[in-house]
Amino acid sequence: MTKKQAHLDDAHVSIPDVFQKHGTYMPNKPAVMCGAQVRTWGEFNSNINRLAQALLRAGLSKGEKVAVMMGNSAEMLEAIFGVVKAGGCVVPLSGMLTGEQLAQLINDSDSVAAIASAEFRDKLKPHLGELGGIREGQRIAALGAEDGWTPIESFLGDAPDTPPPVNYAPSDDFNIIYSSGTTGLPKGIVQTHRARLHWAFSNAIEMGITQWSRSLTTTALYSNGTWLMMLPTLFVGGTLVVMPAFQPEEFLQTVETQQITHTFMVPAQYQMVLECPEFDDRNLSSLQILLCAGSPLRLLVKEEVIRRFGDKLIELYGFSEGFASMLKPGQHGEKMDTVGVPVIGFEVRILDDRGNALPRGEVGEIAGYGAGMMKEYYGNPEKTAELIWHDERGRTFIRSGDIGMMDEDGFLRIVDRKKDMIISGGFNVFPADIEAVVTQHPHVSDATVIGVPHPKWDEAPLAFIIPKPGTAPDPDEVRDWCNGRLAKFQRLSAVEVRDELPRNALGKVLRRLLRDPYWKS
Repeated sequence: MTKKQAHLDDAHVSIPDVFQKHGTYMPNKPAVMCGAQVRTWGEFNSNINRLAQALLRAGLSKGEKVAVMMGNSAEMLEAIFGVVKAGGCVVPLSGMLTGEQLAQLINDSDSVAAIASAEFRDKLKPHLGELGGIREGQRIAALGAEDGWTPIESFLGDAPDTPPPVNYAPSDDFNIIYSSGTTGLPKGIVQTHRARLHWAFSNAIEMGITQWSRSLTTTALYSNGTWLMMLPTLFVGGTLVVMPAFQPEEFLQTVETQQITHTFMVPAQYQMVLECPEFDDRNLSSLQILLCAGSPLRLLVKEEVIRRFGDKLIELYGFSEGFASMLKPGQHGEKMDTVGVPVIGFEVRILDDRGNALPRGEVGEIAGYGAGMMKEYYGNPEKTAELIWHDERGRTFIRSGDIGMMDEDGFLRIVDRKKDMIISGGFNVFPADIEAVVTQHPHVSDATVIGVPHPKWDEAPLAFIIPKPGTAPDPDEVRDWCNGRLAKFQRLSAVEVRDELPRNALGKVLRRLLRDPYWKS
């Protein structure tokens, strides 16, 4: 008689199971604080479990998508991780988008349920009939009631707060993050449990985040950049302090009163904090690490941050598709003009125009590889394929579109950014999306958008327009007309009227010639 072969599970760590452990063994420790809200780990985990159980009871299957549309709050975090704990794929969407844009992304992601707070529900009112993929009874109203939406209290009902009977594989989809808010359709970046686990532990190690850390998030929770601070802190069982909305005075007060150890801000926020009259009156000695990402930190601002906060700054370069490098405290002196070396688990190569890897000191396109890479652009295999470069071992590196070089010590220096992209206040803004709106104006024949220097947001979009024959458009009127149809971070700073635009022999606009006069100064 043949004995059956015994074997153990191929066990791995999952973020939902880690949260369950924190809720079990330190139930009274604060997990999330947001304004007057305080959730202990016991409460936070129980609320996550209840939503997961309710979603499963409503028929959510493994890998199905749920859109979450809420402002910064403990409830938003519970919604995000409740979806994941149910085995679903969460789709957090931006509050800066229009109702039409939200509806487009809900449909693009194939979401079967949606959880939304009041401001999002208001935007979606004219578009509810377009959300054909949302199942009956699964438009869920968070933080208030609304006709046509199921109050979340009713949806939860008597759902238990016990862990749901779900197993999580590293290859399961964790979330879809949309790369930017656009009038056209942006690309949905699919990240797996494996990628998010790497995001959690690698950033915790690199930034020294532990269960005793008290981390402050200053940006929107739907943003991938915010997760640089949020996910590692919750993963290790620390305390996450969430600003409902950023104000420099409130930031300084929160750091002092809550004894914040770690925080993340984009360059525009650092500028506002440094200019705040209350800066020198606050005790900021609890801070151990200040992270900056989203766009390059200007040299003078970087020097001022280090001078006034101390040598605590980490500058991160990366892209949501999956690569990051860090310049850490102690490295700024000799390497101030670099973005450091790859984060744990990542590799970087520099490629020439033919796709050959270049040696150190040579300039080319930056490509990255590692466990934090995305799985794909959702529903867009062609765009996914365009990113891939294979190394000598057959591994799939992701092309960044950014131009850089590695110096003799392996530190990465950015020479140029993605060719046309504008980074405004830490947000990626794509000119083509704005141009699609500008050219809808009745008096505009053609338009090109570039980024120009801005004292608060680093860059802001500027549109050059060619009038339709027989018209004389007013630049301010065109700007205001367009801004009423754009997401907040896409809005134009100004419009200039031109008779023609510089073009090459193939008719392509030479944006460099438009940009140079603004940036040379």
